[in-house]
Amino acid sequence: MFRFFMLIQLGLLLLGLLWMSLAGYAVVQHPDPLRDGLAFLVLFFGLMGLEGLFSRLFPQSFRASEALHSQIGAVMRSQGVSHHQALLLAMVSGVGEEVFFRGALQNALWGGWLGVLLQALVFMALHPVPDRKAWIYPLFIFFGGLMFGAAYWLTGSLIPGMLAHYLHNARGFYQLLEQSEHERAV
Repeated sequence: MFRFFMLIQLGLLLLGLLWMSLAGYAVVQHPDPLRDGLAFLVLFFGLMGLEGLFSRLFPQSFRASEALHSQIGAVMRSQGVSHHQALLLAMVSGVGEEVFFRGALQNALWGGWLGVLLQALVFMALHPVPDRKAWIYPLFIFFGGLMFGAAYWLTGSLIPGMLAHYLHNARGFYQLLEQSEHERAV
């Protein structure tokens, strides 16, 4: 499972980099560490706030989403995925998905706000859930895609999205592995 997901994410990264290179899209149009740092903080804490908001507004669907994530954590643990591997997967998925969805796809989809909206829809469509009770998860992914896309559109830099996406995924994967360990100990 770990290798399969790594291959998918590496494929997205390579395809996105090739697409961006051939089309002449920039990873960072005008370097600005302060702007990128602030955008990263807004994105990361915005994602955490969105999670908190959804957990309060839609508790049943949020719990259904968490149950699906718990199953993923149990599978990761049973497959022997280590915390280090989970961090590597978080990094590759954060960077790969930002390069592919925002850097390549968003630019190709007419750019601008229409590109932000369309790439968020595609991003959501490629994060399906098998349980209809967990309908909040695709909605969270859509809003996250909008946030990442807007950050790229407004800053011209993929760096804030890469960092926020990596840290969000790393936190989630770590929680999944820790939860699975805790459940086994109980």
